[in-house]
Amino acid sequence: MQDKQIHERLQELVDKEHELRERLGRGEITPDEEHARLREIEIARDQSWDLLRQRQALREAGADPDDARERSAGEVEGYLQ
Repeated sequence: MQDKQIHERLQELVDKEHELRERLGRGEITPDEEHARLREIEIARDQSWDLLRQRQALREAGADPDDARERSAGEVEGYLQ
């Protein structure tokens, strides 16, 4: 996946987040549904940012950014802050 595609994916996730918040405000979904779906979006967003950072690091090291791979949710979410 190229940087542009990753940025587009991130924008899609932001749009989904906004849509969920609007649906909650209209009473179309419950707070629990919103929370669960937002968590899924957050994980996907973290994976996308991680992939972008990997691609940048490879570029800076003179390596091929296409060697970056999307890491599992458990791996990305398990990083220490």
